[in-house]
Amino acid sequence: MFQFAKTPTYLLLSALLTTSLPAIANNASLPDIGTTAASTLTIDKEIEYGEMYMRMMRASRPIINDPVLTEYIQDLGHKLAANADGVKTPFNFFLIKNYEINAFALFGGNIGIHSGLFLHAKTESELASVIAHEIAHVTQRHLARSLEDQAKKNPATMAAMLGSLLLTIAAPEAGMAALHATTAISMQGMLNHTRSNEKEADRIGISTLAKAGFNPQAMPHFFERLAEQYRYTTKLPAMLLSHPLPESRITDSRLRANNYSVVRLPPSERYLLAKSRMVARNIGFSQTSALNWFNAELKTTPVNQRKELNYGKGLVYLDSGQYAKAQQLLLPLLAAEPNNAFYIDAVTDLNLYQKHYDKAINRLESALQYQPESSVLQLNLANALFEAQRYQQSIKILNRYSYQHPNDINGWALLVQNYAKQNQRDGELAAMGELAALRAQWGLAISNYTQAAQRAKLGSLDQARYDARLDQLRLQQAKFEALRSSF
Repeated sequence: MFQFAKTPTYLLLSALLTTSLPAIANNASLPDIGTTAASTLTIDKEIEYGEMYMRMMRASRPIINDPVLTEYIQDLGHKLAANADGVKTPFNFFLIKNYEINAFALFGGNIGIHSGLFLHAKTESELASVIAHEIAHVTQRHLARSLEDQAKKNPATMAAMLGSLLLTIAAPEAGMAALHATTAISMQGMLNHTRSNEKEADRIGISTLAKAGFNPQAMPHFFERLAEQYRYTTKLPAMLLSHPLPESRITDSRLRANNYSVVRLPPSERYLLAKSRMVARNIGFSQTSALNWFNAELKTTPVNQRKELNYGKGLVYLDSGQYAKAQQLLLPLLAAEPNNAFYIDAVTDLNLYQKHYDKAINRLESALQYQPESSVLQLNLANALFEAQRYQQSIKILNRYSYQHPNDINGWALLVQNYAKQNQRDGELAAMGELAALRAQWGLAISNYTQAAQRAKLGSLDQARYDARLDQLRLQQAKFEALRSSF
């Protein structure tokens, strides 16, 4: 619908997550560690830090703002979180455009997954095993526990490390330098903590995986394949640097998984479609390379799984302007599954490129009768109305959508375009202000809203709304700066 190299930030975040308390992974029962880190960070404070870091991430990292993929990863992540023990924070799952295999957890239940992970996970259960592992890092509060452990050695360390995390998101090289300057722990001790936390996250993650209905054997299978693939290489992927994989950890995960029944699941259509969409648009392949990948996979893939590959191939043709080829692949898929959001999204794009606006709008309105809460369908309809120059109708949908999804950049960005076409400068400025606030660009956000309030009719509801939002933004800015100044 709407259409980077390894960075040290993710390695740093994951490394911090895996430097924690002495080994507890072999305990028979889960420890109640909810209060263990309370003297360092409360849950509420973790959530505040998580929000702050996410704003910085949006400003400086290639987050994938694809509604279809976002809906998929959120659904998968929340299915796992709903089956996790000890959940004390809301969870937010997001995707990073990065070929490296990796995933990481921030404060406050924010979990990032690299697009490259989709290339290496053979099944949805394998992808779920990685996410379940990261959820365990959050529920066990590994980062907070690590900071508490460091604070016991040096009271100034916690604030310095929090500041380094923030600085690293904004300026990676400076942040890494700051981190090294404040970390006084031996390499052996760090490795011990890493192994402890990783085994604990594996153990709890396997339990979550089983409760959510996935195959618990997927975790050791994924580990074994990664270890074999990189056994003799000198350049390890990011995931193995931040999540060390010694033989003992692989063995431990295999023994843990053997305590559960093997779950034999049919291939997940949604996972295979998400994987194809990743390859077509978010792995970093050229269009030629992506087509070569799909053609190679089609030669060895069972007939009943080829539709997902044809979907990805159709996207490549769509994005390269080869609409006849795209249509030949995509229309039969939609005809067979008319309520599939992946296919609806792709064929809507095809319709819009071909200027068949009414056809796209009618299909989306019909689909929304059955899936009224679908963010994919709502955004697609707003976009189709925009392309059809039905701006006020698009604005109406987007105002409701952005109220319900205030952290989704897509809604605000499309509002900016709609208001600009209508010459509604105050609305355009306000939407631009929201985009700036989502990236922690507080000065710009306040400036945009100030101008919006000045342009609105004196005494109007719009002016009152802009003034109220200005007050909120100033409070958020003050809170943000107070958090930063506490480092």
